[in-house]
Amino acid sequence: MKKMIMAAGLAAVSAFAQWGGGMGGGFGGPQSGNSKIEYSEKFEDLNYVGDGKVYHALDLYLPKETKDSYPVVIHTYGSAWSQNNSKGSADLNTICAALLKAGYAVVTPNHRSASDAIYPAQLHDLKAVVRFLRGNSAKYKIDTSFIAMSGFSSGGHLSSLVATTCGLKEGKSGAVTVDLVGSLGNFTEFSSCIDAASLWSPPTDIYTMNPINNFMGSGTYEGAFIGAEREGNKDKWMVASSPYYASDDDPPVILFHGTSDQIVNKEQSQELYDSLKHHNVVTELVSVQGGSHGGNEMYVDANLQKMVKFFDEAREAKKANASEKSPDSSKTDSTATGSQDSTLVLSSRFVDKHGIEIIGNRLQIHGSSAEVRYTIHSVSGTEIAKGMFSKELDLSSLPVGVYGIVVQSSPGLAKVIRFVRK
Repeated sequence: MKKMIMAAGLAAVSAFAQWGGGMGGGFGGPQSGNSKIEYSEKFEDLNYVGDGKVYHALDLYLPKETKDSYPVVIHTYGSAWSQNNSKGSADLNTICAALLKAGYAVVTPNHRSASDAIYPAQLHDLKAVVRFLRGNSAKYKIDTSFIAMSGFSSGGHLSSLVATTCGLKEGKSGAVTVDLVGSLGNFTEFSSCIDAASLWSPPTDIYTMNPINNFMGSGTYEGAFIGAEREGNKDKWMVASSPYYASDDDPPVILFHGTSDQIVNKEQSQELYDSLKHHNVVTELVSVQGGSHGGNEMYVDANLQKMVKFFDEAREAKKANASEKSPDSSKTDSTATGSQDSTLVLSSRFVDKHGIEIIGNRLQIHGSSAEVRYTIHSVSGTEIAKGMFSKELDLSSLPVGVYGIVVQSSPGLAKVIRFVRK
């Protein structure tokens, strides 16, 4: 009898996670949708860390239209951070179907649940997914010039953190410090920054949100995720809240939130939207009248097309920006071989202070251990990768070709270096 009661309880958890206990949607959202997911190829259960764990598996879908490469969106399921194997229920027939139809590759990853590990483990997981895609771009036809995040509910929360913590190694509030990057997987030399995000009914500032009581145990889902309840632990909750990290260089973000959401109050999206606006980030908030948490009204075609249009415009804006900033190949040393290839110097102060050279397939900075920002462009101006590094950057994973590498320590202090990968 005890086993039967436990089984029934687990079934209830699963049902609640998917459908919100009959409250008009749920943590996972409806999976039916008005269309069916269509794709040309599916790569299933790819382990993005290399540890064989189910919670580090992802599925990758390619659009029906055949191309050499595709921009990609990583969509993460909602579960109140309580599920570690729900990639097969990640809004496949709504959000994912719309993205695939529009020509985007779609990745649905698992991540560790709160019972597997507390925050920031889940953020580390999703950033490892981004790096995995960059490191395997040729194998899986990924156009790394545009990698975006998407997520519903708790998946939206994690996606918002990926979007707002680019370039930050640590999150600090009071006496609390957390690692925002992690070291998971075999591609830690790649950037985990993204180019845009769509967030559906997301918690963003979990310190200010209405807490979700864990009906199968004591405390709240947020407390289980953080590893401490809110009372007396403000700093621990703050470092898991994306508005806290909003800054001028964040990627474009679109948010969708129902006005009748009974699980995550609509002010959560408003708070992140306001923070991004304050920093002049391109952002949009779509308030769905009468929309519930994961309800069908959230995923009407008009909203799905707003998401697609937002991503399309973010891609076009990035291309235009890259064209303006791309290295001028006519100014490079045509005899360069990859050993200290120097081109346009934007600031002699940076070069004087930090000796920069390329030795083999490694870019090295001498005389400083401080982190600097880098961006790698192809000769056509397409952004290949970006991120932060100190002392040395491994370039051996780049495909054969010619690249322009912008190294920037701070605004106005930068250098462009030509690199030939043989």
